[in-house]
Amino acid sequence: MDSVIPRTGLWLAALFFAVIATALAVDTGFAVHMVICGLAAFIGLVVTVRGWDPAAAIRPVDTGRYDDDLIRLGVIATVFWGTAGFLAGLYIALEMAFPQFNLGLQWINFGRLRPLHTSAVIFAFGGNALIATSFYVVQRTCRTRLALPGLAKFVFWGYQLFIVLAATGYLMGITQGKEYAEPEWYVDLWLTVVWVAYLAVFVATLLKRTEPHIYVANWFYLSFILTVAMLHLVNNANIPVSFFGSRSYPVFGGVQGALVQWWYGHNAVGFFLTAGFLAMMYYFVPKQAERPVYSYRLSIIHFWALIFLYIWAGPHHLHYTALPDWAQTLGMVFSVMLWMPSWGGMINGLMTLNGAWDKIRTDPILRMMVLALAFYGMSTFEGPMMSIKSVNSLSHYTDWTIGHVHSGALGWNGMITFSCLYYLAPRLWGRERLYSLRMVNWHFWLATLGIVFYTAAMWVAGITQGLMWREYGPDGYLVNSFADTVAALHPMYALRVLGGLLYLSGAAVMATNITRTILGHSREEAPLHSPAFDPARDRPLAPAIAI
Repeated sequence: MDSVIPRTGLWLAALFFAVIATALAVDTGFAVHMVICGLAAFIGLVVTVRGWDPAAAIRPVDTGRYDDDLIRLGVIATVFWGTAGFLAGLYIALEMAFPQFNLGLQWINFGRLRPLHTSAVIFAFGGNALIATSFYVVQRTCRTRLALPGLAKFVFWGYQLFIVLAATGYLMGITQGKEYAEPEWYVDLWLTVVWVAYLAVFVATLLKRTEPHIYVANWFYLSFILTVAMLHLVNNANIPVSFFGSRSYPVFGGVQGALVQWWYGHNAVGFFLTAGFLAMMYYFVPKQAERPVYSYRLSIIHFWALIFLYIWAGPHHLHYTALPDWAQTLGMVFSVMLWMPSWGGMINGLMTLNGAWDKIRTDPILRMMVLALAFYGMSTFEGPMMSIKSVNSLSHYTDWTIGHVHSGALGWNGMITFSCLYYLAPRLWGRERLYSLRMVNWHFWLATLGIVFYTAAMWVAGITQGLMWREYGPDGYLVNSFADTVAALHPMYALRVLGGLLYLSGAAVMATNITRTILGHSREEAPLHSPAFDPARDRPLAPAIAI
């Protein structure tokens, strides 16, 4: 009773505030968002009141089991938002190749769907995967239940509200216009509250651990949570035009604003899409391979080198701009240095398979993990190379960058997440195995072919753009017009659509497989191929007897 009354009061206060804010809203977008917040508060109020159980306060907590309820919801949310994000990506790829797909509607034009796609894939799909896996891993490596379970529920559901507010805002044209930081000021404030709660839950679980050692995956998760918080607060320092409106102005402007934005943008990649997913790799790859991590010492060196170097690399996004040349060179140098610790993580992951390489033939989940590490290695080589000024003069502002980003996002982040979801699903729902391992195999090949078509098309498109944009005639004028470049890229854009369709098809196969696993179905199928072994033939031949 003691906990229900304060929570009910909080929900009522939130509902009252949402109603007042809706009435005082100075623009339609803000009013719509306050209505959404009001609905969320009303649902929270109903669930709190209807779910009140007087006996719950005296019922003992089952300390013999991990707290996995939120992780199950996280797996479902990751699959749902991932499929939605991939679908949005396919649609904007169609719009780029065939503009008539805009349908003349402002709500679904490329400018609004593009941030919807990036946020859905990075923050909705990737963010839910990180929250779910971090809650799973920290419990098992600390040998304790999740601390502050009520606050953990707030983290999960509060993060879903953030996703809905951001997505609906993009469709209504509410955006700061900052890469990977498009939500407006009040959505950013809400995310800050949720993120502080996330940090509190994670750190409290570490503090109550019964295992004295803190496993390296938790160091990566902790660095991801802390650094993303710092980046978010600095880059989103905005002054609202009205406290009841959706518009704001950034504190930093001009070249300083650009530097802060790409300090944030590159490190959002570095800590959200790299450090967090490396934490997943360091736990789930050894588990799936049933082998210890190759070198724990290398993992610690890899961690500290990556953390120190990544934070300085952002200025390489601003080559040949008004940013001082020394800052551009600083970003380039640290980016090139970053190649070494990045490959330290890739090597550590791949070498963990020592003594278990034969499993790749028969274990499609492990095969996904190996491919993810291969794409991680390739992307972390290509990124430093593209930061070199002479290479960047050709690649920047072209689709080469798009190919680079998607080889990392689809190959590294996507594949390692898929494999972790396949690992988690049967364990979280108490199933003997996945519904179908052969469907995992289909997903692997569909996704791999999709990535190949996508990135190859964008590499060719990017180099084509770069060369056409810098081609001058004898009179000193540009040879190609902008329209000439657009026409030349059409075949590559159509090929990108094919790659996106294949990748989305693989995600649909995964969604079906995990759904059937949750429902307790098990497909009757022949086991994956494994070479036959005859012990009687596994012996040296007897020497021939000389006559």
